[in-house]
Amino acid sequence: MSTTLGRAWARIASLLPGRSDLAEMRRDPRRDLLAGLTVAIVALPLALGFGVSSGLGAEAGLATAVVAGALAAVFGGSNLQVSGPTGAMTVVLVPIVGQYGPTGVLTVGLMAGLMLVALAALRAGKYMQYVPAPVVEGFTLGIACVIGLQQIPNALGVPKPEGDRVLVVTWRAIEEFAKAPNWTAVAFAVAVAAVMLVGARWRPTIPFSILAVIAATIVAQAAGLDAAKPIGALPSGLPAPSLSFLDLGALGTLLAPAVAVAALAALESLLSASVADGMTVGQKHDPDRELFGQGLANIAAPLFGGVPATGAIARTAVNVRTGASSRLAALTHAAVLAVIVFAAAPLVSKIPLAALAGVLLATAIRMVEVGSLKAMAKATRSDALILALTAVATLALDLVYAVIIGLIVAGALALRAVAKQARFDQVPLDHGDHSAKEHALLAEHIVAYRIDGPLFFAAAHRFLLELTEVADVRVVILRMSRVSTMDATGALVLKDAVEKLNRRGIVVMTSGIRPGQRQVLDSVGALDLLRLDGREYATTPEAIQGARDHLEMAGVLPAVPAQKMNPKTTDVSEEPAR
Repeated sequence: MSTTLGRAWARIASLLPGRSDLAEMRRDPRRDLLAGLTVAIVALPLALGFGVSSGLGAEAGLATAVVAGALAAVFGGSNLQVSGPTGAMTVVLVPIVGQYGPTGVLTVGLMAGLMLVALAALRAGKYMQYVPAPVVEGFTLGIACVIGLQQIPNALGVPKPEGDRVLVVTWRAIEEFAKAPNWTAVAFAVAVAAVMLVGARWRPTIPFSILAVIAATIVAQAAGLDAAKPIGALPSGLPAPSLSFLDLGALGTLLAPAVAVAALAALESLLSASVADGMTVGQKHDPDRELFGQGLANIAAPLFGGVPATGAIARTAVNVRTGASSRLAALTHAAVLAVIVFAAAPLVSKIPLAALAGVLLATAIRMVEVGSLKAMAKATRSDALILALTAVATLALDLVYAVIIGLIVAGALALRAVAKQARFDQVPLDHGDHSAKEHALLAEHIVAYRIDGPLFFAAAHRFLLELTEVADVRVVILRMSRVSTMDATGALVLKDAVEKLNRRGIVVMTSGIRPGQRQVLDSVGALDLLRLDGREYATTPEAIQGARDHLEMAGVLPAVPAQKMNPKTTDVSEEPAR
């Protein structure tokens, strides 16, 4: 009992911050403080925009950036990760808001946080590495398209139409705009997006997003443009933590959305942390601790009215590029945003919605890595198919279904590729010192096949078809030393093929069965069948000698003097049995 408790405590302790984290924060605080300030300036319009897009308002985005950003920075598994509201999460939250309302979103966030903590305890972080790159690229492209389309109503200056399908909502928004065009809103959105895109190419280190938003706000206020609808009043501070939103009776119906949010939070956070590792030298995140930190962040954020959060790739990249070296930078980012919430809420409330729409439109465009997409599309047809299918599914369905579809298709195509590697080839026999006449006689009655590669469910039935079409011979030798893996389906198919050949009067002998294959063959009863009358041999030459002995006993071949046989002879294509 004490041993179990000790292991449990050791597991919990491994997920908590340690002295090394504090030591790293003391290494270069000035540099981290500057990086955190820069990230906060970039994050402010994004937090406001994603809060508005989620349906819970700009204040929810700010609360998420502050609370989740701080907790994920302290408890997360990456020194450089910046967390907060993201476009990918917004894509998932919009239909949840439409179906369950704001309280449903807060409850889902809390449930998702608990699930992430459980995943961390189960050491699930390592499985991120099994998500194929085309799936990641595909859903990133799909997310970018959805984020862009979600901004169309605000960019056109029309009320958001009813509906939870982004394509339908976008089309209805365009119809409303056609009835009563609002060119002022369009001008603000296009101008802000253009400034961000052009500025990023000209001076990547300058936060053009906040500069463009400030300029748009000043112009809108100075000109008194009613068409440039502002965000609206924001609370001057974070609300007191509360569980009043929690509806225990609705937990069952919210379980599926919570699973979707948790899956997305895990996937995007671990992906973002991996990106941060790749941009630096010597940094490596702890995936399980990252899940733990994101779990705590998502448990806490709803208590303050925030939406579910994840690691944010764009903000994390800015953090790395501006020289961050420890968690202090992400903490500074959260602290600066908290100051803005308490001190500048009246100013922030005057920002035009169209300007925020322009920020998110530019963000969506910058999410699309054209070079990476071209490389992935040119790699193989399978990669291109997976990428396109995941992107379309993200746009037409939702992100979680898209990832599931992408993983299933990627897995099926991978199995197909592996199955094609399995080969079933007839190989020549080496008959030792036999004469040409004896050689020809043996070749008429014995055939040897070498099985290369995996013998599993995806390739087994092709093997059965080829083996049972063997021409009229008396003995079939199966050389199995090169079978790389075998599952129950492969063993059953092998057993079925042997039984069919036996019914035709053809004896099947084997050579080189590996120790790891014996358990599978034995579990389905195939091993006993192969051992029938001693028909299993360690090497192919021994199997050939066994086949000749059988044919002699059957009177098919004349007896050969013992000195003529050399069972140690092997042909050049033989591999020792392992």
